[in-house]
Amino acid sequence: MSKAELLPAYLIIGADEYKRSHAVSKMRARLEESGMAAFNLDERDMTKDPAIDDIIASLNTYPMGSEFRLVILDGCDKLPKAVSEPLVEYLASPAPTTVCLLVANSLAKNTRLYKAVAKVGAKAVIDCAPKKAWEMPKQVVGMARHHGKTMGLPAAEALVSRAGESSRMLDNELVRLAQMVEGPEITLADVERLVVRTAEVKPWDLLNAVSARDMVRALELLSLQPERSEIRLFSLLVTRLRELIVARSLDARGAGSELAHTLGVQSWQVKNHLAWSRTWRMDELVGALSDAVDVEAALKGSKDSQLALRLWIISLCRRSPRPSR
Repeated sequence: MSKAELLPAYLIIGADEYKRSHAVSKMRARLEESGMAAFNLDERDMTKDPAIDDIIASLNTYPMGSEFRLVILDGCDKLPKAVSEPLVEYLASPAPTTVCLLVANSLAKNTRLYKAVAKVGAKAVIDCAPKKAWEMPKQVVGMARHHGKTMGLPAAEALVSRAGESSRMLDNELVRLAQMVEGPEITLADVERLVVRTAEVKPWDLLNAVSARDMVRALELLSLQPERSEIRLFSLLVTRLRELIVARSLDARGAGSELAHTLGVQSWQVKNHLAWSRTWRMDELVGALSDAVDVEAALKGSKDSQLALRLWIISLCRRSPRPSR
C-alpha cells in the first residue's frame, strides 16, 4: 500500500489473523502520520448489528487535517443484504478522500460485495490466506524481524513444531521470546529452552525426520505421538519409503522434475523428496521396504509394538555400510 497506490477501498480477506491485523495496522500507521487519527478513524464491528446509515455517512465525511479518512469495517463475512447492498452502492462511486477497509475471514468471490471491492482497483483485494505448513518457518523468520530479532530456519521450524501453525499464536510466542532473549538472534536453543510444546505433533513431522535420517528428532517426535498409533505410523512410513524409491530412481535418470506427476500429488507435497532420497542408497531403500514385512508382523504380534516401531525407525535412520562387491 504505497502512497501512490492508495485506493478508496480494500478487502482484507483470509483466515490468517496475523496477516489481516498487519494489513490493517499498516494503514492505521499511515493515517497516524497526519497526527489527526483521532478525528479521522472510524472502526466498526460489523457482527454487532451495524448501523449502515451511520457507516455510509462516515464514509462520505471529509477528512479533518489529513489526506484521507479511514473507516475499518471488521467482520464482513456474512453481512445481511440490508447492510451489504448500501455498501455495494457506495463502492460503485466511493469518496476519493476516504479509505474503507472491509475485513473478512472469508467472502465468496461471487458475492456482490466482493465484486464491488474488486472493481475498485487491481490491488483492492488483499489476500490473507494462511501459508502451507511447510511455508510457515520462512514466514516466522520474517515475523521475528518485526520484533527486532533475527531467526534462522532451524529455530523457526522448532517454534512452528512447538507452537503450531496459527500465525497469531506464533506472533505471541515471538513477542515473548523477543522480550526474554537478550541477544539480537532467537536461536534454536532459545526456542527449545523457552517455548513449551502446545501443538499436536503431526505424523508428517515424524515422516520427514525419518526421511532426512535425523534420528534424534525422529525419536523425539515418535515419543510425542498418540498412544496406539504404531500401525498407522508404520503404514505411512512404508508409503514414504516407496515415494523415496521413486524419487531416487527418477533422480538417477535426471527426471526428478517428474516426481509430483508420477506420484499424482502437488509439487509442494514432495518438495524435499529428491534431497531426502539422496541421503539414501537405492539398496538401503529397497532393503528397508523388504524389512517392513517382518516389522509389520512384529507390530501385530508383539505386546510392545511401540518398541518394535522404535527399533525400526532407528534402523532406518542409521546409514548402513555399502554391500561388499
